[in-house]
Amino acid sequence: MNQPLAALHADGSAEAAELLLVDDDDPTRIVTADALKAHGFTVTEAASGEEAFELLARWSPDILVLDAKMPGMDGFEACRRLRSLPGFEMLPVLMLTGLDDPESIRQAYEAGATDFFVKSTQWSLLEMRLRHLLRASRTVRDLDRSNNKLARAQALARLGSFEWWRGRDHIELSPDGLAMFGLPAGEPVTLRRLLRLLADVKRRAPLVDRLHDTLKSGTPFSDDISVEVRFGRPRLEGAEERVLRTVRVEAEPAFDEHGAVIGYSGFVQDVTERRLAMDRIRHLADFDTLTKLPNRGNLLRRADRAVEHAQRMNHHVGVLLIDLDRFKEINDTLGHKAGDEVLREVAERLKGCVRHSDVVPDPGTDLAATRAHRQYEGIGRLGGDEFVALLPDLPSDPAKADEAVESVAQRVLEVMREPVVIDGKDYFVTASVGVSLFPRDGSSMIELLSSADVAMYTVKDAGRNNYSRFHPQLAGRGREKLELHSALHRAIERGELVLHYQPKVDVSSARMVGVEALMRWRRGDRLVPPGEFIPLAEETGLIVPMSEWLVREAARQAGVWHGRGIDTSIAVNLPGLVFERCDVAALILEATTEHGVAHRAIEVEITERTLMKRLKDSQMLLRLNAAGIEIAIDDFGTDYSSLSSLSELPISELKIDRSFVTGLGVTMKSSAVANVIIALARSLGMRVVAEGVESLRQMERLKDLGCTVMQGYLFSPPLPGTDLADWLEQTVLPRNAPWIDAGNGYAAALRALPGAPPPAG
Repeated sequence: MNQPLAALHADGSAEAAELLLVDDDDPTRIVTADALKAHGFTVTEAASGEEAFELLARWSPDILVLDAKMPGMDGFEACRRLRSLPGFEMLPVLMLTGLDDPESIRQAYEAGATDFFVKSTQWSLLEMRLRHLLRASRTVRDLDRSNNKLARAQALARLGSFEWWRGRDHIELSPDGLAMFGLPAGEPVTLRRLLRLLADVKRRAPLVDRLHDTLKSGTPFSDDISVEVRFGRPRLEGAEERVLRTVRVEAEPAFDEHGAVIGYSGFVQDVTERRLAMDRIRHLADFDTLTKLPNRGNLLRRADRAVEHAQRMNHHVGVLLIDLDRFKEINDTLGHKAGDEVLREVAERLKGCVRHSDVVPDPGTDLAATRAHRQYEGIGRLGGDEFVALLPDLPSDPAKADEAVESVAQRVLEVMREPVVIDGKDYFVTASVGVSLFPRDGSSMIELLSSADVAMYTVKDAGRNNYSRFHPQLAGRGREKLELHSALHRAIERGELVLHYQPKVDVSSARMVGVEALMRWRRGDRLVPPGEFIPLAEETGLIVPMSEWLVREAARQAGVWHGRGIDTSIAVNLPGLVFERCDVAALILEATTEHGVAHRAIEVEITERTLMKRLKDSQMLLRLNAAGIEIAIDDFGTDYSSLSSLSELPISELKIDRSFVTGLGVTMKSSAVANVIIALARSLGMRVVAEGVESLRQMERLKDLGCTVMQGYLFSPPLPGTDLADWLEQTVLPRNAPWIDAGNGYAAALRALPGAPPPAG
C-alpha cells in the first residue's frame, strides 16, 4: 500500500521529503544521491525502471527523479507507465536529460513528466528545482482537495453552476445543474428548453420580460422558480416520473473592458425541501394545530385587511365571537383528550356556517374585487374554546348587513344542536354568540372583538345558547367588567381584600361554636359585596390566589384570637378550582404552623356541587381529615348528592342552605327538606348547621326539628375580626341576647317581639 507524502515545512522547504532517484549509471547516481542528501533529502536509489516499480509497489515517495536514457525500460516509458497507476497521477516527476535538446524535452512532457533538468553538477539549482516542484505539488494537491470538498458541499447543498455568454444560444450547466433539471449530460441547454420546465406556464412571459430587463440593466438576478422535472423515458408507459421542484437561481453579470455586459454566471440550487419546511413553519405560525383553522394572529391580519378593503369599498364587515358553553366541564369531567375531540368537531361544523351565497352584492359592485376580498372570509380559532367567524363583504345597507350576520349566527346555533359523540356517548355542547359590525361597532378588529365579547357575555348572563348583537348601552357594562377585572388583579397586592367573620351559635347552650370567614373587597371607600367579584374571580382563575390568601389570613386571625383566649375554628369556603391547582392540605398545614395554631383551627367548606363533580374520586379530603382538619358541605340540598359518597368521605358537617331556612313556617317543602337533612346528618353522625337564620320563628322551628347550631343575622352579621371579639364579650358571654334560651324561654322571647302573633289557645 502506498504511504502518504511527507509533510513540508511551513516555509516550503523539502528537508523531510522522500525522494526516489532512478539512474542506471552508478557513479552519476551515487554522486547525485550524495548531493541531494547533503541538501536534506531522504534519498532511495534504483538502478533501473523495473527496480523502481518494485519499490513503488509498496511505497510512495514525495518526488521522483528519473533518468531519461536507460537500457531496457527508459525514463520516458517509465513515466508513461507511472501515470497509468492509481495514486500516482499527481506525483511530481523530474526528468533528467543528458542533452539540452528540444526533442528530449518534448518527449519528457508528453510522457507525463512534471519538469525536466539537464544533468550537471549545479546541485544548488537542482535542489531549488526540486523544492519548487514539491511546493507546486502541494499546492495542486491542496487545490484538488478543495475542489473535492467543494464538489461534496455542492452535492450536499444540491448546488449546480452555470454560465452564459452573449452571442451563444446555449447555457453551460454543470453536471449537478443538469441533474437538478432532469437533463441528460452532454446535451446543449437553451433558455427556451428551461422555460418549458416551469410548473406554472403563466409565469413564462413575465419571467422572460424580467430576464430581458436584467440583461439590459446589467444587474444581478435572483429568484425562486418552481419547475416540473421529468425523469425516465416517456415512451415507456408508466416509466416517466414528474417531480415539482423549487430551484433558487442566483446570477452575477460579467463585463468587458468597456463596461458592457458580456454574460452571466452563477448557481442553481434545489431548495424544494427548504421551501416546504418554510411553508410548514408559516402554516404552524398561522394555523391552529388542533383544529387546522386560522389562529389568532392570522385572524387579526386577515381582519385588518378586510377592514381596509371595506373602508375603500364602503361596505360592512361582520364579526361573530363564538364561545362554547360550559366547555370547562367537559375537560374536567371527561379529560382534555375528549375536550380536543369536541373542539375538532365544532371546528368542522363551524366551517360550513359561512357561505358566500348569504351575501347579495350591492348593485354596481366590482365582482372581481369582491371575489378577491372573500379570501379573508371564514372561521378561525381565537384560543381556548373561542372561535371567530369573519364576514368581510357585507352589504352597505346596515339592515341587510345585520340580516346576513344574524343568519350566520342562527346557523351556528343550529349546527351546535346535534350531539357530539365521544366514546360512543352523546354529549351536547351549546354556544353563546356575540355579533359586531364594522364600522358601526368598531373601527378596527380589536374594537370589533371587544364589542362582540360584550355582546357574547350578555348571552352568557341571560342563560347561554343564543346570540346577541352589540348595542352601545352594553359598552358601559363591558368597560365596567374590564375595569373590575383589572382592579381585582391588584387587590391582593394592595391589601384591599379583607375577611369578615359570621358566628355559628349553638342556641341550646348559648355558645359560639365556630365562625365562617367571608371575603370582602374594600375598593376605595366602598365595600364590594362578594356577589360582584367572586364570580369574576372564578371565571378568570384569580380565585386561586385569593383563596390562598384567604387561608393564610384566617390562620393569622385564629392566632390573634388565640392570644385573647378565644379558641374557635374558622370555616373557609374553597371552590373546586383551588383543589385542582394547589395542594390544599399542604397550604393549611403551612399556614396554621406559621401562626402557631392547631390545624383544626381551619375548617374547609365545599359546596355539594364541588363534592360531586371534582372531589369524589380525590384523596385530598382524606389527607385533610388525617391532619385533623374538618370538612363541611355548604349549601346542602341544592344539588344531588350520592349517599354512598357522603357515607364514605370524611364529612363532619352539613349546612342547610338558606333557601330552605327562609321558607320555614311558610312552605311545607322547606320544612320537609330541612327535616330530611337533619335526619340524614344525625344518621351519618354529622353535625348540622342552618345558615341564613334571621328570625326567632325560624330559630324555633329549627330547634323543634333537632337543629341547634345556627348562623345568620338574627345572631350577628359578618364582622371584622376585632369587632367579633367585642360581640362575643358583650352578647354571648353575658347571655343578654334576646335569642338565648333562659330556662326554656323561647316562647316567651317570641311573644315579646313587636308584632308577634298571640299565643295559641
